[in-house]
Amino acid sequence: MRDIIIGQFYSIGGPVLAILLVLSFVATAVAIFKLIALSRLGVGRRKAADQALAKWEAGDVGGAQMLAASDHSALGRVVAEAAGARLKWPNDKERAREVATGKALGLLDAMNRHVRLLETCVQAAPMLGLLGTVLGMIAAFNEMSGGGGVVNPTQLAGGIWVALSTTAFGLTIAIPLYFFTSWIEGRIERERAAMDSAILKIVYGSGIEFAQSPIAAPHAQPFAEPVPLRR
Repeated sequence: MRDIIIGQFYSIGGPVLAILLVLSFVATAVAIFKLIALSRLGVGRRKAADQALAKWEAGDVGGAQMLAASDHSALGRVVAEAAGARLKWPNDKERAREVATGKALGLLDAMNRHVRLLETCVQAAPMLGLLGTVLGMIAAFNEMSGGGGVVNPTQLAGGIWVALSTTAFGLTIAIPLYFFTSWIEGRIERERAAMDSAILKIVYGSGIEFAQSPIAAPHAQPFAEPVPLRR
């Protein structure tokens, strides 16, 4: 079998098999990079951010800001940005939401980086495998035609086996990579939904209005307690 696989590199499907090998190395490297990148961004870590949101909704604005600022996860950064924007523009909720949304979009862009490359590998691997199989079958039947229809069945079967091996190799790359990419995209989508929910809770859902922005009035004392909205 080892001789057959080595012989495949010197056959008409050899270049396709070489491309598949390179593709497998690239896909593996990108997958490892994505795991490290998502871990550094703190994707999936929500405990501190959820606690900060609970403090904000309970009226503990200072505690919410401090907790969110100390959290380096992606969701924590968005919560801190939304809280800061809400305090900076207490009478302009739409602007606060735009600022927080901009922060979230930047983080989501970092999370989605190189995901398209993984999707391309998933789609390209089986097609390249099929191309290698077609080229191998063409070569096998070309030998049959050149021999006037008298061909050693063992050689023909071996040629067909080698041709089909490229499709098997392509599918071996594509199938696990497909599930990995779907899992990555699911994590990013859940993070996006959590960010969107956090922004809405801070900007619209707290039910709190501020009498004055501490950023707009530099000589004023920082807010200790929010002022309830008067009806």
